Amino acid sequence: MTPLLAAGVGLMAGAHTATWGMYKDAPHEGFSRRKYARSMVLGAIIGLIISLATGLDPRSAADLVILFGATYAVERGMAELYKTFLREQDQSKYSIPMQFAIFGKVVRSRGARLLGGAAYAATLLGMVALVYLIDRNRVGPHPLPLVLLVGGLGGWISAFGGAWKDAPYEGFQTFKFFRSPLIASLYALGLGQLTDNLVLITLAATGFTVATTETYKTFFFPSKPRGKFAGTPVHFPEMLVRRQRYIALYVVIWVAVLGAMAKALVG
Repeated sequence: MTPLLAAGVGLMAGAHTATWGMYKDAPHEGFSRRKYARSMVLGAIIGLIISLATGLDPRSAADLVILFGATYAVERGMAELYKTFLREQDQSKYSIPMQFAIFGKVVRSRGARLLGGAAYAATLLGMVALVYLIDRNRVGPHPLPLVLLVGGLGGWISAFGGAWKDAPYEGFQTFKFFRSPLIASLYALGLGQLTDNLVLITLAATGFTVATTETYKTFFFPSKPRGKFAGTPVHFPEMLVRRQRYIALYVVIWVAVLGAMAKALVG
């Protein structure tokens, strides 16, 4: 039963990411069932693997919350790695290229992109290994400053990655840069009450940070095109109405996860 529930939690995380992704992109790119389902399937697989590897049991409210956030982070990390370094796609439809670029210039060489992707993936894995070593060598509870610092690591990665991609076109935005690290550290503070595993705290804080910032950017400003589509035409205007059907699912997932978080923190 536990593996099935873990896959279900991963499915929820994947559906959540797929929904905000579809909501912002579909008016410009159209709706693809395959693309929408991809994150859900990947999320289910990742959720199952994380549960088996860490012993997280989603029958526990605390473990469900941690599993959801960690799955979210891994799924988004894999998706961004694919889109940035592996996917071959015409970038002319974007106002900000999605492929790996240096100072705003897209790297055309596939070999160079693959090399960059390998270096990026190795850096991320190295950071995870470092957090694991810090966690493994701890004596007693982690001090609060360490939880805030390490727990916010994913937010810093997101901030630097976003600035690298967007700043050549939009300029450097101070609030936008520091927003993710701050939110991640705050989530780490709360998630640290649910587990003492520093790796899981960091991953889950990263996942919830992405979920929070994307919810804010996507649903609080629905008529404002995202940076990559700024100034580009809406090719599928029917999706402006059709996408509304998916909001209920998105809200239900948020309510379920935040409800579990409240239960775990209070209980």
